[in-house]
Amino acid sequence: MTLYVNLAELLGTRIENGFYRPGDRLPSVRALSIEHGVSLSTVQQAYRVLEDSGLATPKPKSGYFVPISRKAPALPVVGRPVQRPVDISQWEQVLDMIRVSPAEGLTQLGRGMPDVNSPTLKPLLRAMGQLSRHQDMPGLYYDNILGVQALREQIARLLLDSGCQLNASDLLITSGCHEALSACIRALCAPGDIVAVDSPSFFGVMQTLKGLGMKALEIPTDPLTGISLEALELALEQWPIKAIQLTPSCNNPLGYVMPEERKRALLRLAQRFDVPIIEDDVYGDLAFSYPRPRTIKSFDEDGRVLLCSSFSKTLAPGLRVGWVAPGRYLERVLHMKYIGTGSTAPQPQLAISEFLQGGHFEPHLRRMRSQYQRNRDQMLDWVLRYFPEGTRASRPQGGFMLWVELAEDFDTVRLNRALLEHKVQIAVGSIFSASGKYRNCLRLNFAVRPTPRIEAAVRTVGEVIKQLLAQAC
Repeated sequence: MTLYVNLAELLGTRIENGFYRPGDRLPSVRALSIEHGVSLSTVQQAYRVLEDSGLATPKPKSGYFVPISRKAPALPVVGRPVQRPVDISQWEQVLDMIRVSPAEGLTQLGRGMPDVNSPTLKPLLRAMGQLSRHQDMPGLYYDNILGVQALREQIARLLLDSGCQLNASDLLITSGCHEALSACIRALCAPGDIVAVDSPSFFGVMQTLKGLGMKALEIPTDPLTGISLEALELALEQWPIKAIQLTPSCNNPLGYVMPEERKRALLRLAQRFDVPIIEDDVYGDLAFSYPRPRTIKSFDEDGRVLLCSSFSKTLAPGLRVGWVAPGRYLERVLHMKYIGTGSTAPQPQLAISEFLQGGHFEPHLRRMRSQYQRNRDQMLDWVLRYFPEGTRASRPQGGFMLWVELAEDFDTVRLNRALLEHKVQIAVGSIFSASGKYRNCLRLNFAVRPTPRIEAAVRTVGEVIKQLLAQAC
């Protein structure tokens, strides 16, 4: 990545985190040139990038400033989940969302779907087509239970960016990240066991625990810094927790990136209580800052971190190609994989491997990160414009999900039912909690490029919220 892009992302991160506030004057071109040891033209190019993304405004003879118009809703409050293990509910609400097919006319603002229409995916589509025409039909045969060797080698290289030093033999290909997480949970825990999770948390993990007869212990989570280490320590002292599961980088649904020192502290806590960590990094490559955040796995020296990810959010979910680096638990996870789905379909693995080997992945990621960051700002503007005063929203540092918090007594389940009549669907907040908390919250997807149709859908959400609030008065 070029020097000016690195500098632009550094300044952008400082602006996003409030280091520079609306109206503040940004450092001069000369000052940044001296501070970072780069040329004046490099700094000027960096400022042009920030200007294009709406993060900086030039003023003649005065320099660059953070736009005064750059406003955002207040952050969501830190949740107060039940401080004890609970049985998981909410399956019916999850089913309501996932069984809705992308019908014509329905605007789905709640699904975890990336933008799959980028022209940077064309080499992947060509690779899949060429594989179908191979005379030896490699995609129709069983492959190694661990997954295609060439793909595992490519993933090991990709993981260097997250700080991990792994080999192909350390990795296991799965049918998406969901299977990776499920296989890890089944390898580590038995029915009745307790798993500590961040709160709000990915509903797929919640339902996996429910299906396996396990309990979740929700830990309060800050929308900027992540899971409360103090609350987690107290929980580890009080309960026989068998595993910690969380998404520390570009969290779903809050979007934060857990600071590196807190990731290290979390690992030390897990070592102290001898508890494994299941790390979901499925959005980590979509961080808006550069370099991308380090994983907790990158600090792991005793193999207790099981790192799970996939290409579902960076490329396309329909490929169903994920992976796990299970550390010391490799044999147990491999067994769970075998009794679950056996080997993963080889054709998409071979196509992705060719896509990676051809050098197409990094340009694709750069394009999507830039698009998602612009889309996030647009979605925040729409929430400010169309939602009731007092609405709170997260500040995603990567990915394409926005967490929105409404008045405490508001019911987003009722909201979603009303929205379906307008051909709009959201993700209700209660599915992100084991006990059904966050009923006054919702998750919005901002992956697709803004269009009048998307804006109209967001406006409809805001209007229906106001209508329901008026009816309650």
